[in-house]
Amino acid sequence: MQRRHWLGAALAAPLLLQGCGSQKLADYSAEKPVLDLTQYFNGTLDAWGIFQDRSGQVVRRFTVVMVCSWQGDEGTLDERFTYSDGATEQRIWHLRRQPGGRYTGTAADVVGEASGQVAGNAFHWNYTLNLPVDGRTYEVQLDDWMYQMDERVMLNRARMSKFGVHLGDLTLSFAKRAP
Repeated sequence: MQRRHWLGAALAAPLLLQGCGSQKLADYSAEKPVLDLTQYFNGTLDAWGIFQDRSGQVVRRFTVVMVCSWQGDEGTLDERFTYSDGATEQRIWHLRRQPGGRYTGTAADVVGEASGQVAGNAFHWNYTLNLPVDGRTYEVQLDDWMYQMDERVMLNRARMSKFGVHLGDLTLSFAKRAP
């Protein structure tokens, strides 16, 4: 009898854990402050970030200066990266606000169009990035989550994968400069 209970518990555990496995944007809809991308990403922001490989080791550190502006529903985010090894990179995002808290975005190294949505203090979006590594370019997918902490600070966590295989994670902290 006891063996049957253990067997039943063992069979049910993966089903129960599967429901806990991924966050949902709707879970953040009541969180404050309410994120408005057109307000937060407007002006100059500084960011500090790391890339960790799938074992958790930090393999790259970087800083970013972002100059952001909006004209109606069209936004430009000019990101200038400086890596700990001295390398630099620029990415210019062109964002478009859509109805229902949705956003789309393009950049020169983004394949197709990024798409995402805001709920409460969170923004979740997905995109495919052309990532240069050792003279070759790979298309990698990013599952990107941002959380506004207060009027100045936002935290960002992105999971990078290829063909569904986890490659690593990006973590950033944004700070909006005073006007």
